[in-house]
Amino acid sequence: MSRKLWAALGLVTALGLGAAACAQPAPAGPVAPNDYTKDENWLCRPGRDDACAADQTATVVQADGSTHIESFKADPDAPIDCFYVYPTVSSDPGGNSDMTPDLPEKAVADQQFARFGQVCKLYAPSYRQVTIAALRKVMMGQASNGDGELAYADVLAAWKDYLARDNHGRGVVLVGHSQGSRILLRLIKEEIDGKPAQKQLVSALILGMNTPVDPATDAYGSLPLCRKAGQTGCVISYVSFRADSPPPASSKFFGKVAEPGMKAACVNPAALAGGSAPLRSYFADRTIMGTAMRPATVWTKDATVSTPFVELPGLVSAECVSSGGFDYLAVTVHPDKADPRTDNIPGDLLVLGQPLKDWGLHLVDVNLTMGDLVAVVGEQAKAYAAVR
Repeated sequence: MSRKLWAALGLVTALGLGAAACAQPAPAGPVAPNDYTKDENWLCRPGRDDACAADQTATVVQADGSTHIESFKADPDAPIDCFYVYPTVSSDPGGNSDMTPDLPEKAVADQQFARFGQVCKLYAPSYRQVTIAALRKVMMGQASNGDGELAYADVLAAWKDYLARDNHGRGVVLVGHSQGSRILLRLIKEEIDGKPAQKQLVSALILGMNTPVDPATDAYGSLPLCRKAGQTGCVISYVSFRADSPPPASSKFFGKVAEPGMKAACVNPAALAGGSAPLRSYFADRTIMGTAMRPATVWTKDATVSTPFVELPGLVSAECVSSGGFDYLAVTVHPDKADPRTDNIPGDLLVLGQPLKDWGLHLVDVNLTMGDLVAVVGEQAKAYAAVR
């Protein structure tokens, strides 16, 4: 692809590069650590009117065109916690973001995390992530000016503050996407696996990222993949592609890992033991950057969807597949020209109107299985409480 075409990429199309570019941190001089005892350094905390208090109301559109409104209410007494690290969304101009949450940081928490408030108390630190501007440099063959070590140090400091100040022995689910998932994989490896905190790990949702697992043990380190309802101390991880548009043979980004003898994890939240199943997706007319879809999606011909989210039961299914050296969640859309609903879903990364097939459905990795993920975590919370 030409340099001119790379330069045409908008902010949204750079999101997927968390997987590649964060492995190339730029050296930086001494930087003052963040103080996470200050609540303003958190994007989300329980009991606040913040990014995670956004309206999650959804319109359910059935195949026959009938609709109903699904209300949403967070549980202020949820028995476990969720700790979220968001993906590459910062539009700040430098190599690393500042600590002032802008629309993208708030929007992605709304899209990917707020709904978990049904089953857990929500904690999400702001952090000085590697920005889209830094990742665009890598896409154009230049050196990144982003410091991945700084981003990780912030999340590590927030995690330690959470354990010391908020956890009080409660179970916790880790939730991440893209750059956030990469950071959480390192946090698990260095701070949780084999450490005292592992006893409190309900699960880790490592989404939109290649999690290396040993095929012989079906595990990341000592953490097995989640393969049955109510299983705790386990990992759910996948990258998503349309079933009819699998990863290109030359792709180096999603669906395979560099570690010899390992493969990329794939767990279908809608069918933990394997196989194909309908997904309970929550889609929106806004991207995880907060920008409007272009063009806006017409979810159904016969009704107006005025809620922030929409559900389309039965439209989308998925299963984990291994093909051509890649492991990924293969997503199938089931269009029906006779019904009034949309026959397609958003989520592709577009350049000049054409999808970048290497990135699959990275933009909606989390939206695709959101309802299933929340249900899985709800069952895990019950199981965790039963053995405490």
